[in-house]
Amino acid sequence: MKVAALQMVSGTHLDDNLAAARALLEQAARGGAELAVLPEYFCIMGRKDTDKLALQESPGEGPIQDFLARAARELGLWVVGGTLPLRGNDPVRVRNTTLAFNPEGACVARYDKIHLFHFDNGHDQFFESRVIEPGDEVVQFELRSREGELWHVGLSVCYDLRFPELYRAHARAGADLLLVPSAFTHTTGKAHWEVLLRARAIENLAYVLAPAQGGVHENGRRTWGHSMLVDPWGEVAALHAEGAGIALGTLARARLREVRSQLPALGHRVL
Repeated sequence: MKVAALQMVSGTHLDDNLAAARALLEQAARGGAELAVLPEYFCIMGRKDTDKLALQESPGEGPIQDFLARAARELGLWVVGGTLPLRGNDPVRVRNTTLAFNPEGACVARYDKIHLFHFDNGHDQFFESRVIEPGDEVVQFELRSREGELWHVGLSVCYDLRFPELYRAHARAGADLLLVPSAFTHTTGKAHWEVLLRARAIENLAYVLAPAQGGVHENGRRTWGHSMLVDPWGEVAALHAEGAGIALGTLARARLREVRSQLPALGHRVL
């Protein structure tokens, strides 16, 4: 099954971001992808963290969710919508939410980002908890390819990547593919992005598909990019380094079986 990690350099205007996302989704569909995944904050990278509050939607309604459902239906794709701001329980914060849509345009899974980014090196400062309310559930969904193969897909977002226990929970639940839509900073991405993605693939003997923001944004922020597909042996199977574009690769059930049979580490767990 072909899959695509879509890389964006999202700006401050929703309509422009949705138009850019649609163009990448169409490119993925033309390339034969069955699953296309957008990056974190695909719909907005505001000038201030609080800008996303103005775009918050209620579950099941709103222009961003309508866009994702329509794109999935019109293009015949499984579409995972990076993240978008959904209303939560806190009136001054939102959930940073990933939604998965099937090719009929139905939403089949929702994951609210659990781990919230906190970084301060004296120059760059990020405190997601100021405007984001964390989730608390591990979420997977099932995807059946056009050839009839069933894939168990585990959801995560960006900073979650640093917490291997989340991915071990996905492995215990049978995940074959782990999604990591992200907006890694240039500083942390250069240091840790690839090694963390490859580690999560290796230790869980699963594919990892990681779409990212990648470039200099309208708000002045610089993100690392390097969207990629990593196979269960930890090899980078597809990569798009910088700027808008797609990393298009193939999931092979035979490859997954081969790696898991040669090195059955998941069956050796004692904790």
